[in-house]
Amino acid sequence: MPRTVYCQFEKRETEGLDFAPWPGALGQRVFENIGKPAWSAWLAHQTMLINENRLSPMNPDHRAFLAAQMERFLFEGDVEAPAGYVPPAAPGA
Repeated sequence: MPRTVYCQFEKRETEGLDFAPWPGALGQRVFENIGKPAWSAWLAHQTMLINENRLSPMNPDHRAFLAAQMERFLFEGDVEAPAGYVPPAAPGA
């Protein structure tokens, strides 16, 4: 039976993550309070941040930026698209 958590992002009970996805206290907080659907939403947002800002996960400053953005996205609901970001047009639009 899958582990469930009350997801602070979705404000409902949902399937929990299988392991802490980030090192340290932030990773443990995510593991205990964020469900799989919310984590998937974060991964999509993180990918956009990496691509639009040309970030490298190998760079410690970029990792710190991503950690701060992850905390804002998952726990505070306070996110902004990168400057100049234009979402792709919907097909047929």
